[in-house]
Amino acid sequence: MSFSIRKRKVAAAAKAAGVDGLLVTHLPDVRYLSGFTGSNAALVLAGERAVLFTDGRYTAQAKAEAAGTRVVIAKKPVLPAACEWIEAAGVKRCGFDAANTTVAALESMRKAVSGKVRRGLFAPVGSLITRLREVKDADEIVRLRAAANLGCGLFDRMLELLRPGLTEIEAAAELEHAARLSGAEAMSFETIVASGERSALPHGRASKAKLPKQGFVTMDFGVVLDGYMSDMTRTVHFGKALEGERDVYDAVLEAQEAAVAAVAPGVTTGDVDEAARSVLRRAGLDKYFTHSTGHGVGLEIHEGPKLAAKQTQALEPGMVITIEPGVYMPGRFGVRIEDMVLVTEAGGEILTPSVKAWIEL
Repeated sequence: MSFSIRKRKVAAAAKAAGVDGLLVTHLPDVRYLSGFTGSNAALVLAGERAVLFTDGRYTAQAKAEAAGTRVVIAKKPVLPAACEWIEAAGVKRCGFDAANTTVAALESMRKAVSGKVRRGLFAPVGSLITRLREVKDADEIVRLRAAANLGCGLFDRMLELLRPGLTEIEAAAELEHAARLSGAEAMSFETIVASGERSALPHGRASKAKLPKQGFVTMDFGVVLDGYMSDMTRTVHFGKALEGERDVYDAVLEAQEAAVAAVAPGVTTGDVDEAARSVLRRAGLDKYFTHSTGHGVGLEIHEGPKLAAKQTQALEPGMVITIEPGVYMPGRFGVRIEDMVLVTEAGGEILTPSVKAWIEL
């Protein structure tokens, strides 16, 4: 991975935004540009200079992880320390990401510099780095493939372990234990296991409810591997399907596959959303599809681009997105199917190729 190339791209974006410096405080952005994984840091970019500020807990770690970036172990809170350096370095206008900067942080930034430069020094420039992170480089794609493959293996394992009477919490614990044994650093988010009527909850956290003898079980989970995250959802069924259950599942699967097929460079994220939504509309189920079709995934579980109705952003090769339509019928059941998809020059490549056909346990 070339942090220097990433820094040059960010520096060019900052220059185009009219600033000669950039203060980076969003930790995933700091990691993207320096490799540093600690919990307290600020990174300053000014021309060809890059300085990472952190505290004494990370003296050895920062020097090991952020090779190629000057490291300063601050003797005061890192944000004021970084701002004092910005002023001393002669930066005239320093950009910051307003979406990831609190009012309190901005006040701290302003107080850290002298009155003569305070008014015009800091300028909101939008999420420059977050937008650049939407298109993954070759190293990132390798890591995302590995995380996705690990997730697929977990689903295969769960098919052997799931049984009626097991609680949702127990099922989630089995999955997370298997993830750790397989090398996952952490889960991407709190594992969702929702069964029976609870499968109609789009974000139904695992509960003490027992898996039913008859009904759906939805599992939405992901792992963190080398800092990069996976995300996939599969819905399986215990026992023989009741009237209408298989039809809903087949409609969601058709919608999901239609959206995957729509993925290609230049296609808008709104068009991908519509590809899924139109299938459910024809089936009379669109009113039960209550969220967007997907999102980007990488160092964070929810990144750009957003795949939702009326979105106009065009897909680009190197983007990694999720495709996850669902149908949720309160008091009855829900079905969601989700894959990670890499946008390539030729279209969309599924990174989570676990079986999606109807599974009856």
